[in-house]
This record gives sequence, structure tokens and C-alpha cells, in this order.
Amino acid sequence: MVYNYIFMFILGWKVMFHPFYISLTDIRFNDKEKSIEIAQKIFWDDLEVALAKTFDTKVDFMNPDSRNRLEDMIKKYLLMHNQVTINGKRVKLEYLGYEIEDDAAWFYMEGKAVEKPITVEIYNSLLVKEFAEQQNLINFYIDKKPKSLILYKDKTSGILKF
Repeated sequence: MVYNYIFMFILGWKVMFHPFYISLTDIRFNDKEKSIEIAQKIFWDDLEVALAKTFDTKVDFMNPDSRNRLEDMIKKYLLMHNQVTINGKRVKLEYLGYEIEDDAAWFYMEGKAVEKPITVEIYNSLLVKEFAEQQNLINFYIDKKPKSLILYKDKTSGILKF
């Protein structure tokens, strides 16, 4: 929770002086469903740049030529740049969709058949190829207790122990 306040402070401070590059990923372990639920908040204009470079095409989130093609590019990009390994077993992630919220968008994924985490390795390389100063803040929740990581170009993965 403290990291969320730090994130908001940094966000407010950086907006005043120069462009900033940051994403927020919340991962929640659902003990009842034995799954992880992932919500990622990414500035859609930055993601447009990454998708355009990755797929060598023009991308327009607000007015896509083809909504299905845009969804397909997003799905491929997110699954390529996100990996979660729990207790030594890589979790197969499934892309669920997205919704736009002002200048950012929330993207949703899920991983099923997950045992209660003891050790979690997270790989997140979102936007680091396109923006050298990109930072990806990850919060992993078990019950209501989060553990957090900040990943960036020179550190695209980290380990959390519960």
C-alpha cells in the first residue's frame, strides 16, 4: 500500500517537469479459485509506440482500424513481456481484455491452477525497449498483504518470497 502512495507522489512530481514512463501491475492470488488475477495500468500512448515498433504498423488506440487486430497485438505484446513463475512453476497467462481510462488503460490477464505462492518470480519488460527510463511497479497480493518490486531496463525480473 505504501508503494501505491509513493507511485502517486512520483507520478504527480514527474508530470510537472518532464515526461515520465511508468506502469503499474497489480497481481492478486485468489486462494478460492487457485488463480492469479492481473491488472496492468499502462499509458496507452506509450503502448501505441511499442506496438507500432513491434508489429511494424500504425496503431491508434482511440480509433483502431480493426478492434480485433488491436486486441491481437495487445495480447501478443503483453504475453511476450510478462511472465510469472510461482514456486518454480511457470504460470500460463491468459489475456482477458482492456478498458481505457483517460490517458491510460487497464489490461487484464489471469493464470489458473496456481498453488499458494511461497516464491514468486516476475518478469516484466513492458516498454523498456522503447523508453530507457521506463519503470514497471509490481504489487503482488496474498490476502491483503502486498509485496512490491520496481523493474526497469537493466532489471526486468525480480523475486518475491512470502
